[in-house]
Amino acid sequence: MYDFIKNSIAALIPKKLLFENELFFRSVYSLLYLGNNHTCNICNYKLRKFIRLKNGDLLCPSCGSLSRNRRLWKLLNDNHHITGNILHFSPSRSLYRNLKKIESLSYFSTDYEDEFLAEYKFDITDINQENSKFDTVICYHILEHIVDDLKAMKELYRVLNSKGTIYIQTPFKEGDIYEDESVVTPEERNIHFGQHDHVRVYSIKGLKLRLEQTGFKVKVVNFLKTDDDVIYGFLSPETTLIVTK
Repeated sequence: MYDFIKNSIAALIPKKLLFENELFFRSVYSLLYLGNNHTCNICNYKLRKFIRLKNGDLLCPSCGSLSRNRRLWKLLNDNHHITGNILHFSPSRSLYRNLKKIESLSYFSTDYEDEFLAEYKFDITDINQENSKFDTVICYHILEHIVDDLKAMKELYRVLNSKGTIYIQTPFKEGDIYEDESVVTPEERNIHFGQHDHVRVYSIKGLKLRLEQTGFKVKVVNFLKTDDDVIYGFLSPETTLIVTK
């Protein structure tokens, strides 16, 4: 039902106008899910249930957050990393709205493909900002799209300050990183890498090693199922790499 309503509205309303009025549409639709069983920790909406998407993810009807967005928001808050200069690649709209309204924060949202709400259009392999600029960088589901990922990692190292932190997540597989430069068409990439615009599938060990070769220190955080999963709609197991200099 959710997909039908979403696709119907998207077919009638221009994308820019839809983004600008998203919260109005969601405020009406989310009334169907009002309850006390769950809470979205991004918008604080009380829910009878989350919307389960076809891929198994859990979506908040009020703000549109996915499970990984809610987990990341908790991570940022728990680690006191919503401060200083934050660089956020391809931000989810739910997190963008929260971070954008924090007046004490210097928030740099960037989207290179014009698919997200953002103020900048930085190329992650050539970030147009000075050295050691950022206290926090959010790089969620980005690197698997980047052909020259080592160049991107070097740029992330350059713009992160000495006490800064980067949060990185991608889809992961067991074993080694899988990549093949001969796979170039969207159809082939969908077959090989699981999505038409992905250029590899990382393993946790492989991504950690590449980041360490760039000079980073990497902490692999594995989340297992707890009571918070039920309350806040997290999905476990889930892995995030917390990266520092």
